[in-house]
Amino acid sequence: MSQSEVVDIQDLWFSYNGNPVLTGVDLTIHSRDFLAIIGPNGGGKTTLIKLMLGLLEPDRGAVRIFDQAPRKAAFRLGYVPQDIHVNRGFPICVQDVVRMGQIRGGGGWKSFSREDSGILQECLERVEMWDFRSRRMDELSGGQRQRVYLARAMVSQPEVLFLDEPMSSVDTKGQTDFYDFLLELNKTVTIVVVSHDAMVLSSHAKSVACVNRELFFHDTPEITKDMLEMAYHCPVELIGHGLPHRVFPEHSED
Repeated sequence: MSQSEVVDIQDLWFSYNGNPVLTGVDLTIHSRDFLAIIGPNGGGKTTLIKLMLGLLEPDRGAVRIFDQAPRKAAFRLGYVPQDIHVNRGFPICVQDVVRMGQIRGGGGWKSFSREDSGILQECLERVEMWDFRSRRMDELSGGQRQRVYLARAMVSQPEVLFLDEPMSSVDTKGQTDFYDFLLELNKTVTIVVVSHDAMVLSSHAKSVACVNRELFFHDTPEITKDMLEMAYHCPVELIGHGLPHRVFPEHSED
């Protein structure tokens, strides 16, 4: 593993209850990359993210993060999950949710320093949620909650940030601002994002992985019709050069 490699996956296989989800996956992610992971629902995108985070163990093959097992490198990783509605009604405020990201694994609860508090404020300000720091999470909109979870992922100052469908609850303007923020963050942080958003491909991503049980890697955000059809296994229509593409839903071969 070279110094510029942050993720190295070799011959990765994973199944749920005997049903193959990922087969023979090879992937290398370099420092400061902005990788967009695309593919159909059920194709294995979220599973791949969880394997890189060490939340799942592969049936076969190897996943190395900074040349370590994923769990050993966990303190260097940030994660914004797809589902932001879990325990939505739990009586916890924005500031406390973000502060949870400053707790190191195995260390239990700790007292927080002035530096910790300064980093927390900076992260909430960067996602424009500092003024909401005392609000309860169940009082926020979906887009606001997503920003809070992003701040929680950032507050540990990760070297790699994983995001799974981060724009699922955010309006169009919010999406533009969010991706512009990620582009700025990418100057110092490696970004891996699962997305169906063509904006990521056209304006922000540096490389693309098409995932549908197998993985097809492209070291450029330039996506062709043939590349997408290889991943989606169905006809794909592209509108052209950096503009949104349309992917037809899965269908039978009849």
